[in-house]
Amino acid sequence: MSSSDFVPPGMREQLDSPSYQGIPTFGMRPFVTEASQLDAIKPDVAVIGAPWDDSTTNRPGARFGPRALRANAYDPGTYHLDLGVEIFDHLNVVDFGDAITSHGMWEKSRQAIYDRVSEVTRRGIVPVVLDGDHSVTFPAVTAVCEQHGFGNVVMIHFDAHADTAYELEGNFASHGAMMRRIIESGAIPGDRFLQLGLRGYWPGEEDQKWMRENKLKHFMMQEFWERGAMPVVDDVIKEAKAKGPKAYISIDIDVLDPGFAPATGTPEPGGFAPIDLLRIVRRLTLELDVVGLDVMEVAPAYDHADVTVNNAHRLIWEFFAGMALKKKEGR
Repeated sequence: MSSSDFVPPGMREQLDSPSYQGIPTFGMRPFVTEASQLDAIKPDVAVIGAPWDDSTTNRPGARFGPRALRANAYDPGTYHLDLGVEIFDHLNVVDFGDAITSHGMWEKSRQAIYDRVSEVTRRGIVPVVLDGDHSVTFPAVTAVCEQHGFGNVVMIHFDAHADTAYELEGNFASHGAMMRRIIESGAIPGDRFLQLGLRGYWPGEEDQKWMRENKLKHFMMQEFWERGAMPVVDDVIKEAKAKGPKAYISIDIDVLDPGFAPATGTPEPGGFAPIDLLRIVRRLTLELDVVGLDVMEVAPAYDHADVTVNNAHRLIWEFFAGMALKKKEGR
């Protein structure tokens, strides 16, 4: 059963309308609430919102990101011009709603995110997790790694910041410490971490020493600027294939230059332009076995003309298109 078979005529009419009408689901995909519906539809991909931002260090507001990504991004069409593929003719995608988080209660919220993503991963469905601050990646990627085996998944982490602090102001669950928590948990060892787009002025030498000791691999923004995007991505893909059979892509939207993504909690000048990042995500999807994706830190209250929301939305659209082409070609 495809998601189109599942949708009754009234809902189909709502979803086929322009994106400013009808129910706001991600990409106007069918909305399902029950795990039993996943069993009936058997989608390839399920989109999950994680509206949590209590671990933010600067500007809050990413809890509103999942709703904005569903409601504020305009409908761009579904035929990918460069790849020549009608995305949803080949890729079955549903919107599986939100993990219901509880403000101020990290452990309860972490469990809710983990449980929601686990409902997807244990059925062999690829999760796409929307927003919240970057602490959301910890429970989400843990669920993915439990399905595919600890140590078998390579993290491809796009960010202006490494997020490897031991703690921040006594908070071990800070969004600036969660990549260290993931490594410490054993889900993804440090030597399977590839971090892209780092720049700026943090973290300091103590955390840099920890990263070197744990063998994290960095592709700094300076390197992308000096060598060009695609030659660096060649090396990223080579490293990822050498380190593990699966890949998880985690994108902090602040990896984009703030001129293209003002709506984020910790903007850092000097980042990617969308023209490069969109194509990088496409290449990674086409050339690696990507088993999970998240896009974090979209805080729509700081947006202008929905520019951040639309750029974040299109990063996921590139992932969908790459997955669709692989299915079309039987890969």
